[in-house]
Amino acid sequence: MAKDNFWDEPDKAAVLLKERTQINDELAQIKSLQSQLEDVGVLFEMAHEEQDEATQDEALAALAKIERDMQKLSLDQLLSGQDDHRNAIVSINAGAGGTDAQDWAEILMRMYLRWVEQKAFKSEIIDLAQGDEAGIKSVTFSVDGPYAYGYLKLEEGVHRLVRISPFNASGKRHTSFASVSVYPQVDQEIAIEILDKDLRVDTFRASGAGGQHVNKTSSAVRLTHLPTNIVVSCQQEKSQHRNREMAMKVLKARLYQKEQEKQQKQMQDLYESKDEIGWGSQIRSYVLQPYQMVKDHRINMEIGNVQSVLDGNLDSFMEGVLLASR
Repeated sequence: MAKDNFWDEPDKAAVLLKERTQINDELAQIKSLQSQLEDVGVLFEMAHEEQDEATQDEALAALAKIERDMQKLSLDQLLSGQDDHRNAIVSINAGAGGTDAQDWAEILMRMYLRWVEQKAFKSEIIDLAQGDEAGIKSVTFSVDGPYAYGYLKLEEGVHRLVRISPFNASGKRHTSFASVSVYPQVDQEIAIEILDKDLRVDTFRASGAGGQHVNKTSSAVRLTHLPTNIVVSCQQEKSQHRNREMAMKVLKARLYQKEQEKQQKQMQDLYESKDEIGWGSQIRSYVLQPYQMVKDHRINMEIGNVQSVLDGNLDSFMEGVLLASR
């Protein structure tokens, strides 16, 4: 087997600097919580001495916020994987279920983008393939924020939807599947060298809204890494240079994951999944009919408010899986 030539040693100084910054940030959070607790203690004393219910309510509200912040800090501490602190690249692919599955993939995309908004993270669509009639066949987007990969990797797997199909005139229940894959986004501190001889670059006309009158130039870019046969593409930007830049970001993330896992057999095209996207492989089920419930099969956790989950309220599941894994 030929030796991989795309990997270079990380800049140790940059790694240490980032680790120091991360530790300093965590210490600052702890000191801030300690200061807030002292302030709340003073409020409680004032409320008790003056029999002031308004001050007591203010202190209770402040204490509840501190408790939430402490819980989040504790969860962040559990994300101790080498890449958990990194930004993430998320890929969603429609599976078994035809048009319903493509519609389901688009619903999942909305769900995760809403979660990103709630966290005040940043996201950017890298590649999007529209469905034949509705929804999407696949999408790849980046998520930038503290521990984005650590949390989103807990969502990796097959997601199952059960509902009355809006695309079926008979009004029967339909089951659809879509897969979610998550990769750590490579930072500046990691140097990955991709040799020109190992890269094939193809350009093509972007598809999507606008038709042939808009998409007249070959601005879309597809990169093929020949040693690993990894294929990534980007067509969202008008500039071919920008599309290539975004595609390279995804390619480097894939190569980094390959090096970390040390298992070349697990590497595959960006739009493929190792497991079949269908029955028996789902990590979570979203049932809309005949009852409403979201169930995470890994931890047997159930939530009845399906709409809340689809609106991006995923923290309960993420925290449950994270705590169970520890």
